[in-house]
Order: sequence, then structure tokens, then C-alpha cells
Amino acid sequence: MRIARVEALHCDGGWRPWTFVRIETDNGLVGWGECSDNRSPHGIAGCVRDLADLLVGQDPRPVERLYWDMLRRVRQNSGGVSHKAMAGIELALWDIKAKALGVPVYELFGGPLRDRMRLYWSHCGTTRARMGTFLGTPPLKTYDDIAALGREVVARGFTALKTNMVIPGEPATVYFPGFASGINTTDGAPTVEILDAIDRLIGTFRAAVGPKVGLCLDLNYNFRTEGVLRIAKLLERYDMQWVEYDNWDPDALLQIKQSTSTRLASCESLVTLRQYRPFLERHAVDVAIIDVPWNGFSQAVQIGRLAEACEINVAPHNYYSHLADLHSLHLCAVLPNVRIMEIDIDDVPWKGPLVTKPPLIRDGHIWLSDAPGWGADIDERVLREHPWPRPGEGGAPLFYGMDPGHMTARPR
Repeated sequence: MRIARVEALHCDGGWRPWTFVRIETDNGLVGWGECSDNRSPHGIAGCVRDLADLLVGQDPRPVERLYWDMLRRVRQNSGGVSHKAMAGIELALWDIKAKALGVPVYELFGGPLRDRMRLYWSHCGTTRARMGTFLGTPPLKTYDDIAALGREVVARGFTALKTNMVIPGEPATVYFPGFASGINTTDGAPTVEILDAIDRLIGTFRAAVGPKVGLCLDLNYNFRTEGVLRIAKLLERYDMQWVEYDNWDPDALLQIKQSTSTRLASCESLVTLRQYRPFLERHAVDVAIIDVPWNGFSQAVQIGRLAEACEINVAPHNYYSHLADLHSLHLCAVLPNVRIMEIDIDDVPWKGPLVTKPPLIRDGHIWLSDAPGWGADIDERVLREHPWPRPGEGGAPLFYGMDPGHMTARPR
């Protein structure tokens, strides 16, 4: 069995592209991996093309050797785009190997520790504030609407949710400093007004969902250490599942963690075990976030196992298509120290049909299957029906920080 073709394919995800790697072998097996990054989709696809010559003609089954062959090629240009392209390729190779053996990918890493994983509803309110008109979801005009959303989360069986700094109104907004719809600032200092808005948002959600539902607030990179510490102290009264904050300095994260009872999650932007190591060895976070489409499966497993040795729980960073949901689910299956799994619920109507077998999501959990490989393929007919960039439109990346007034996306 030899690799005959390697290609990167984009799909319209509504307000962002989804990026997939498709690898085909000379005996007809096809493997799929997702490496979506709505900031550099063209760069990732180009890097996949740059690496294809290393792979075509090779046996796809020695996945680790092929990964290190690619790593030698990019080691003077390591990080972001390069590693995401490698991750998409590596994920597709594991899919081929598992299919060739007739087993799920998780069987190649010791077998499953669990048959389901608890989920949290991610971008809860964020997506409706940004894309509610596009998706046809209820508007968030008032804090009563926020409370109604919290009750909807509970009614649909979820026991945790994550939101961003959503401010209801007509239209609702999401506070992202530096983006078109936020205050154009890089100082990273929360104002009194934004502190009050966070307090009211989380307070409204807590009153609506009750004391047992996990609440997460994602601050991304939007504040500096002092500002995050102020927010974390403010939120102590709400017994948060965590505050999520990205920072490249493990000592800064450790300062926050040691200064508040609010639990701290971070690390979603890191790639490779080497980047995670100082954060884990310093015990800089309560929960380490791991992005499988950006790290690949083997690296994600190694990161999770080092976190376990450091007595730290992990959670997948996962806001992509259902193929990535399956990548993250298989990671959750093989690690003992998984806190919970992220998933986006508000999404485009073709998210389910895009895969040949959507994952079973029930009672706030996602269920593992015993199907070979990842358990589903990309339906290429549906992918072709939703090309990205859209015909007649540019290919500029779209993402959550965008002003929805500039959106040209249309329901299909």
C-alpha cells in the first residue's frame, strides 16, 4: 500500500472555512484529517502541498516516521501553519492505518477508557450574538434572553457551557478588543464597564442554570495578567468551572492561578509537547487545553500523558466540524485525565450532513463508536456543495472577532 495523493480541501463553515486533508492510497483507501484554522487557511493548504512530495509513494502506515520526516522539513519554520498542516496529514494517516486494520483509531493507542464523554456547549451566546440572523437563532436583546439561553442549555441536557464577553442589545455584541466590533485597544486593561458587564453576564447565567452547571468564560488573549486576575477575583462568587485565558508566559499564568480560587484553563494555542512542557512542569494551569487538529493525534496523546504525570486535567480545544469532534473524542477515549470536551452546538445546518456518520450526541454527552478509523468520512458531495471561498467572493478569513454587519454569508 502506497500513498497516491495528498490534498487539502476547504469547506464553507458559514462564517469560517473548515480545512481537511484527504490522503488516498493506491489500493483505494482514503484517510481524512481536519486542521481548520480560520486565520490561515490558505497557508495551511499551501504547506500541505509543500509536504506532499515527502509522502507520495510512501507506505502510509509508519505514521511516526512520516511525521518526523515532515518535521525535519519544517523545523526551521516550526509552529503555527507548519504544525497544523502536519497535524492534518498525520490525522489522515492514522485514519488510513486504522481502516487498514479494521479498528478505530483509539485502539492503536491502548483502547478506550470510556464509551462517552461529557460535553460543554461552547460559544454559548457568542455565536448567537455574532451570527444569530444567519442561523435563525433567538435574539439576545436583553439579559432575560441570556437567562432563557441558559435554561435552554439545561433543557437540552448539557451540564456545562462556555461563553465569551457577550453584551445583549439590538444588536448584541461580543467584546473583543482590537476587532471591528470591540474597542480598538491593545492595552489589555479591563474597564469598569467591561467588569460590570462580565459580572452581570455570568451572574445571569448562574441564576438561570443553577449551582450545579459548570460555567466557563473565555477571555482569549484580550487582557494582560493584571486584568485577568481582576476578572478571576470578581468571578469567585460564581464558582466557575474555569476562566480560560491565553498567555505565552507560564509564570504569568501561574501568578493568576495562585492568586484566585477561580480555576484557570489555558494552552489552546500551543503546539507540540515541547511548547506545553514548561506550562505543565510549572503547574501553571488547572486545566490544559489541547487542540488535536493543530497538534495531531500522537502529539496530543503525549501532551495529555505528561499532563497526567503532572496531576493536571486536560480538555480538547474543539470548535470545528464533526470530523474534529471525532478527533477530540478519540483523544478523550485514550486519556484518563480528561475534564470535559468542548463542542459548538449553534452551527450551520450542513455540519451533520458533511460527515458520513455524525457522532451521537445525547444527554450532554458524545458517544464513542466502534467504526474503523475516526468513525466517519467527509461526504465529498456535501463538501463540493459548500465551497470556500464562495463563488464570486474573496477568500479572506472570517472569524468570531468580525463585525457581523460585514458578513455576506447566507443560509443554504
